[in-house]
Amino acid sequence: MYRTFFIVSFLLVFVVGSAFLSDDDEENLRSLYSKPVAQWPEPTVDTLVKWTELTALPPVDTNYFDLMDQPKVMLGKLLFFDPLLSGSSQISCSSCHDPEIAWGDKRSVALGNDHLTGNRNSISLLNVAERKSMFWDGRAGTLEEQAEGPLTAHHEMAMKPAALPKKLGRIKPYRDLFKQAFGKEKITYPQILESLAAFERTIRSRSSRFDRFVNGDHQALNNQEIHGLHLFRTKARCMNCHSGQYFTDEGFHNIGLTYYKREQQDLGKYLVSGKPEDVGRFRTPSLRDVLHTGPWMHNGFFDNITGVINMYNSGMHMVDPTPEEAAADPLFPKTDVLLKPLKLTDGEIRAIVAFMGAITASEYHMERPKLPR
Repeated sequence: MYRTFFIVSFLLVFVVGSAFLSDDDEENLRSLYSKPVAQWPEPTVDTLVKWTELTALPPVDTNYFDLMDQPKVMLGKLLFFDPLLSGSSQISCSSCHDPEIAWGDKRSVALGNDHLTGNRNSISLLNVAERKSMFWDGRAGTLEEQAEGPLTAHHEMAMKPAALPKKLGRIKPYRDLFKQAFGKEKITYPQILESLAAFERTIRSRSSRFDRFVNGDHQALNNQEIHGLHLFRTKARCMNCHSGQYFTDEGFHNIGLTYYKREQQDLGKYLVSGKPEDVGRFRTPSLRDVLHTGPWMHNGFFDNITGVINMYNSGMHMVDPTPEEAAADPLFPKTDVLLKPLKLTDGEIRAIVAFMGAITASEYHMERPKLPR
């Protein structure tokens, strides 16, 4: 019943309004946003929120192919796609982070060893090198730590760290590759993690139409998308959490999806920190390539981007504790105060969805490598 209630609630359109701006309003917005970014209208951001302006991705690295030819990166790429890294020899890192589907898996939650499912969505690895913390709960601070998590988790790859170097060491081409990368044929577990991290640092978004617009091609966005950009920065209050080059504050927020004391309960960052204020907080995902990276949220609950925006439009303060409940139970989740009813109209919601398309680039399908055997 609880899940059904949320699905119905969030997929409803809350406020009906005009789908269009007047011609004058469209031209005014286009004129405002055709100026340098520093001259754009001030965003609607709450006091004390640390934010940075939306900016374009850096230019394509002209040394990209040289980088991909580095021995450690080449080795990491092979390891990333090799199912030998799992206990069953059937699951690779790419099983949940497939380059053909935006380095995710399109599942609500990950499917791993023995067909076991986790309770969280596989986050896309696009631009993972830019993240300040890893996983929905921030439990890893480096890519090396992140790589170890799925390798050893029983419901993911179920690999014993002590056994993996020996397993790979039985394959001479791997011994040769490790020697090229590290100077010795002997394979160690830390070297495996280091190689995986080296490859993952190369996984980046391509330039989107939004990036072209910011860089001076002011015809790259249509009027509806510019309207969506303006709403994103103002009335929709998105910049409170989704700002900067990668559309994320790298922070943690409770957006009301904790399912406290229900079957789907997930206490988020609290499970790592043990701090009551972290109950229900999850890491703010990057919105780069957002239309490719669904389903969305830590539990993959939403497969419709309009439903996501309707959720935020509602304000999400439906399960906050009363003062008496908060006093009796310090772990009762508190929805972030940044979330407020937005009163977006139908047309405004469609404009924001259009802008989500503008920050979504064309996908790059990496060819799977031939594995050493």
